[in-house]
Amino acid sequence: MNKRNLTIQLDARVIRDAKVIAARRGTSVSALVAMQLEELVHADQRYRVAWQQAQELMAAAEPHGGRTWTRAELHER
Repeated sequence: MNKRNLTIQLDARVIRDAKVIAARRGTSVSALVAMQLEELVHADQRYRVAWQQAQELMAAAEPHGGRTWTRAELHER
C-alpha cells in the first residue's frame, strides 16, 4: 500500500488525550487516526453499496406491492 503523510491541526487538549489513549493501547496517535479514517471510509463505502442495492430493488418493485384492488373495492362489501 502506498502511504503518504497528512498534516492536521487539533486542539492541544485533544492531542494530549489522544497520546494517553494511544499509550494505553500500545500504539501511536498516527495509527489511531489512520484506523479511524479507514473505518470511516469503509463505512461510507458499505453505505453507498447498500443505497445502490436499495435503489435497484425499489426500481424493480411492483407498484403498490403488486396490489390490484383499490380501497373503494374493499369497502364495497
